[in-house]
Amino acid sequence: MARRKKGDRVNGWIILDKRLTMTSTQAVGAVRRLFNAQKAGHGGTLDPLATGLLPIALGEATKTVPFIMESTKTYRFTVEWGGETNTDDAEGEITQTSDKRPDEAAIRQLLPNFTGLISQIPPQFSALKVDGARAYDLARDGETVELASREITVDKFDLIKQPDADHAVFEAVCGKGTYVRALARDMGRELGCYGHVSELRRTQVGPFNEDDMILLDQLDELRHKGAGQEAMYEYLLPLETALDDIPALAVSGEDAARLRNGQAVIVRGRDAPILQGTILVENRGDPVALAEMDQGALQPKRVFNLT
Repeated sequence: MARRKKGDRVNGWIILDKRLTMTSTQAVGAVRRLFNAQKAGHGGTLDPLATGLLPIALGEATKTVPFIMESTKTYRFTVEWGGETNTDDAEGEITQTSDKRPDEAAIRQLLPNFTGLISQIPPQFSALKVDGARAYDLARDGETVELASREITVDKFDLIKQPDADHAVFEAVCGKGTYVRALARDMGRELGCYGHVSELRRTQVGPFNEDDMILLDQLDELRHKGAGQEAMYEYLLPLETALDDIPALAVSGEDAARLRNGQAVIVRGRDAPILQGTILVENRGDPVALAEMDQGALQPKRVFNLT
């Protein structure tokens, strides 16, 4: 007899406005406890010194996390000139200093070098694995971590403002695997003034933006109001929100049952859709499965159990 999972069957996305110093793991745990959800995960780590948009998947929405991980992200961040740190942010120790400060023209002239498909060496203090160990663990132990350069995509990179000579505020829209801290480090080196990230806020991840966000304190307040969990559920987005750029296909109740049992469904006839890649299969507007078309048949890859 299967063991009953602890918690409630809660399915969907909470788009948290993560506060400073909280880890992504702590944020996921807090949201899971508030909803008493059986399962939870997040769609892309935010450093403790970063704030902003952290997508948290509950229940069956955890099956859509890979699609959010692959999506583009938008960051607004402040670079402090004059010092490079071993973590490439304000948490680390200063390793290089300079009295030089870049003007607006020099910064703007540099930005095209960091836009498009570029090569980037991740920070030593990162979650990447080196011989089975996390790079940040090795770095904290005093080891010099040699990380390989890799290609990343920066779709858009703008200078927003310069509050003073020591700081510049940027906005970047970038793909998976981009480290904003490394952008700050490399810009500082190119400009000859050194630099590190002093503030970082994520404002968008795939289909999720700032309008979707809610603070943990606000969720907690709603949880303890008279309405209880009902008020919190107003901020729970459907799991298919993460799949907004995936083609959808409606099927009958009979075919939905077959897919949920792991069986393929034949799609025939003159009006059969021409679909490739991953498909979101729905029945009466409810997600049934993620499937792929193979020789005229829908093959279920991930099945959603919402009841």
